[in-house]
Order: sequence, then structure tokens, then C-alpha cells
Amino acid sequence: MARSVLTDLDAVLSIARLGSFRAAALELGMSTTALSNAIAKLEQRLGIRLFNRTTRSVSLTDGGTTFVERIGPAMTDIHDAMLAAQSLQDTPTGTLRINAFASAAREVMEPLILSFMRRYPQVHVDLVTEGKLVDIVAAGFDLGLRTVDLVPNDMIALPLGLDRSNAVVASPNFLRTHGRPTVPADLYRFRCIRARLPNNALFRWRFEKDGNAVQIDVQGSITLDEPSLVSIAAQNGVGIGYVMEADVRDEIAAGRLVRVLEDWTPSLAPLALYYPGRKNPPAAFSAFIGAARDFANGYSPGA
Repeated sequence: MARSVLTDLDAVLSIARLGSFRAAALELGMSTTALSNAIAKLEQRLGIRLFNRTTRSVSLTDGGTTFVERIGPAMTDIHDAMLAAQSLQDTPTGTLRINAFASAAREVMEPLILSFMRRYPQVHVDLVTEGKLVDIVAAGFDLGLRTVDLVPNDMIALPLGLDRSNAVVASPNFLRTHGRPTVPADLYRFRCIRARLPNNALFRWRFEKDGNAVQIDVQGSITLDEPSLVSIAAQNGVGIGYVMEADVRDEIAAGRLVRVLEDWTPSLAPLALYYPGRKNPPAAFSAFIGAARDFANGYSPGA
């Protein structure tokens, strides 16, 4: 019973914070119907309505506002006590929630996250990728993964030391047939694979050399919003693509894609994990930070 009540109270706080049953259900890993039923039962036990619900909005009632103001600090104390206990675990367990750009997640998925999971199989990793910056504390994440220049000032940053750059690529046959660009302005003469950003805007290809920055609004017969699709299209001779080098590293090594304009695509800001300062972090969190430090220093547990 106690566990059920704590779960229901966490659900109330999540709905109040997010203003949405659907968003709260996603955060809590349950269906919207199950969450709605749980809140309805809690309201029945309490004898008050906690939320005003319409098809378009969710808001706290006066009684719900008072309830949330009372239970919020208490639930924080309870979770702090649980975290303090978990920090004493010999074997890391529990869930780690990480928010990241998709490109950043792809770069660390195999060497860091999957390696960590093999080492600590009792830890569940909940990795959420999205193109926008989020407040990881408000959204309930343990860690964020972004380029170091985007880490908020009030967060602890752990740079991961990866070499990163964009890459302009095309298939060998395409370059044999059409030639290759030697400066960014040459791209106006070539078919290119256009990219769409998460905010629906078209991406302008960015270049820099010797302090000169250039942006090119390329033209082509296809627009894509997923790097793996750009790689497939480029390999099939659709045109020249612009992607993260890490996303096409294997294809370049195998000769399926050829890199051009490399001298115009300098290194990018490094990736960093970031997190708020916290007392008595859970053993799983501490173990992941340790694994990330090893990764940043070039150490692999399997080596």
C-alpha cells in the first residue's frame, strides 16, 4: 500500500509540473488511461478533485494546489532519503534517465552507454533524444548530453574528449561522374541532399576555413530529416550530403562514401555530460559518472 501511495503522489506532482496527463504518463512509463484511473482513485480516497480536466488543458483545482504545496517538500525529503540509501548499495541498481541530442547519443551509445550496461546489468538506462534543449532537473532527468558550449552555467560538466566534425560526402560513382567541389561555393553546381531541422527549418550548410565562415543554401531533389537516410541517399548517388562525421565513419572507411571539402569542416565543440550537484547520489549514478570519466580518459573496461 505504501509503495502505491508514493507512486500516486509522484504521479500527481508529475502532472502538476508538466500540465499534461499524456506527458506525465510518458515520463512515468505508463499508459495515459492507467494514470488517469490512478488519479481518479486517489481523488476518491481523498474526497476532493485535484485537477480540472478538459480535452485541451489540465490545471490544479484550489484543493489540488494546496495538496501539491504540502506533498512536494515531503516527497523531496522521501526521495532524498531513498537516494541516500541507494548510494550505499554494493551493486548499482535502479534507473538512469539521460536527455541528449540524437547525434550526441549515437556517438556515445556503443562505447559508453552499452559498455556501462554490460558492466552493470541491473541498471536500467532511459535515454531520451530530442532536438531542443530542456531543463533536465525540471524534466526529471539525471543527466544531460550536449556540446560543452550548451551546458548551463549552474551544471557540473564532464567533457568526453571526442573529436567531432561535420563531413561532406558523396558516393565514389557520383564524384567520378560529376567531379568534386573544392570550395563551398562549388556546391551550387551540384545536386545536394537538403536537411530539415527539428523546428522544420531548412539547414544551411556551414563551413569555415582560416577564420572565414560561409553558409550555403544548397539545392537538390530530396530533403531529409534523418542522418541515416542522408547516408543511404548519398551512397546511392542521389547527391552530396552533409552529416556528422561519426554517422558515416564506417561508410567512409569502407569506401562507400568519399569525404570532400574536409579542410572546410573544422572540429566542433566537444560533447559533455552534465548534471546538477547532488548529495548522496545513487550508486548507479556514481558508477555511470565513473564510467564516463574512464571513457573521457581513453580507458575501456574490456581492454
